[in-house]
Amino acid sequence: MQIDRNLEKLECWSILDQDIRELLLESYRLAQMSSKWKDEFHDYSFIVFPAAKAYEGYLKKLFLDMGFITKEDYWGKRFRIGKALNPSLEKRLRRKESVYDKIVEFCGDSRLADELWDVWKNSRNLIFHWFPDEKNNLNYNEAIERLQKIVDAFDNSYRVCRIR
Repeated sequence: MQIDRNLEKLECWSILDQDIRELLLESYRLAQMSSKWKDEFHDYSFIVFPAAKAYEGYLKKLFLDMGFITKEDYWGKRFRIGKALNPSLEKRLRRKESVYDKIVEFCGDSRLADELWDVWKNSRNLIFHWFPDEKNNLNYNEAIERLQKIVDAFDNSYRVCRIR
């Protein structure tokens, strides 16, 4: 499986900070380079890591630009995207901390919020953590699929939220 997109052609490319662009490009370079290596790896998560980091930065900026989080949340060390996007967040925390609900309200349905959460959970969170009963190793094709989902989430959220 090969990556099928030129990042510079993404609709959202022009609004991305240079750091976010570099992280996405790094994931693409890793994917292209590792497809040519003779060695096989036990886990290709290293391809996805830079893009997952970029996704975190992009989401924070998106949430700030949409008014879903404060500048203090954006610049601070306490705001957690996984908590804010989690559709199963406890009811007592939802009013104050749920960005998921704010996205649903903004969009009129849960499609974008569900996509952003799914990508966060499966293409960032699960591959960053290790548990004895959940290794979450990725083969090359799975890593490319996760990378593509991150890039699609960038573009879809840009299009839906009409960020300028």
